[in-house]
Amino acid sequence: MTQEELINVKVAKTVDARGTACPGPLLEAKKAIGTIKVGDIMEILSADEGTKVDIPKWCQKQGHEYLGALEEKGYFKVFMKKK
Repeated sequence: MTQEELINVKVAKTVDARGTACPGPLLEAKKAIGTIKVGDIMEILSADEGTKVDIPKWCQKQGHEYLGALEEKGYFKVFMKKK
């Protein structure tokens, strides 16, 4: 998705993992994925650089769709769609 599409995407679940270090954001995302429906979009908020690598790899392994990331002041928003 483009940056503009990510800004305007409808998110079903937000996981705020900004206070955790690797692998915390990934673990939080793994717990939260079971709370949304197939086709829903989840956003993971993280200040850990590794999240931008960990989430896409996890999505690929699990068959989910990685949509992209936005950089905010001091953290990232990483988006994925449950498949």
